[in-house]
Amino acid sequence: MFYRIMFSLTVVLAVSTAIWIGMSPIVGADEYAGKQWPASDLVSIDRVGHEAFDGLLKKYVDENGMVNYKAWHASTADRTALKGYLERLCQADATVPAAREVKLAFWINAYNALTLEGILRVYPTTSIRNHTAKLVGYNIWKNLHLQVGNQQVTLDHIEHKILRPMGEPRIHFAIVCASIGCPRLLNEAYVSDRLADQLKSNSVDFFSRPQNLKVDGQGNLKLSQIIKWYSNDFGRSSQQQMKALTPYLPQSAQAVIAGGRYSIKYLDYDWNLNAQR
Repeated sequence: MFYRIMFSLTVVLAVSTAIWIGMSPIVGADEYAGKQWPASDLVSIDRVGHEAFDGLLKKYVDENGMVNYKAWHASTADRTALKGYLERLCQADATVPAAREVKLAFWINAYNALTLEGILRVYPTTSIRNHTAKLVGYNIWKNLHLQVGNQQVTLDHIEHKILRPMGEPRIHFAIVCASIGCPRLLNEAYVSDRLADQLKSNSVDFFSRPQNLKVDGQGNLKLSQIIKWYSNDFGRSSQQQMKALTPYLPQSAQAVIAGGRYSIKYLDYDWNLNAQR
């Protein structure tokens, strides 16, 4: 009896705590977006268009990547439109061969669209970190599921099991975790025929922003935590990593690196919501 009482008290405390801090409770933590299509209705990834997502991004995201969540959340039509786009993504059969650029654009868009859907579900909120429970409750990166063809994916799965193994480190300047410290959310969908230019543009933009790069007069480069977290994706050594990043850095940082005597430090990460004020 004692253990049953203690267990019940623990569950009540966990649920109460999760609700108090704005997370979903432990019961029913998993959530789902999109729909499951019959196998006979699945199509190859290159037949899934991104025009609907492109229109929503143009409407609600500004040139700095800040999102008008308030207006989007209030629009039943555009909430439905985002859900419809996610359902369209679910029709893709990822096992059918497709060009690398097609797959990259598809999964970058899928990641960003699923993140937006996750935030809109819990809006108003101040940070995605309010919804990434470590022990109990809902974690948007792990518990928001999307059924793409015959494969169920989450944000963590898309990033770490699909995109990163494709060997394109610039995805880290394209996929957005709804935070100011993230790269700019491009106000257009990624598309295969312009993917190289889009990735290059957003990589340059990333390092143009002081929350991601600062250079001081003592030869110090202060970089975003993203470079630290995913350092191995840019190279095996710090020299290789900086060589890979140099084409996207401003001239001041390139000059420091060319001098050969510099140190690298990391900036605090801003987890505040990337919302328009």
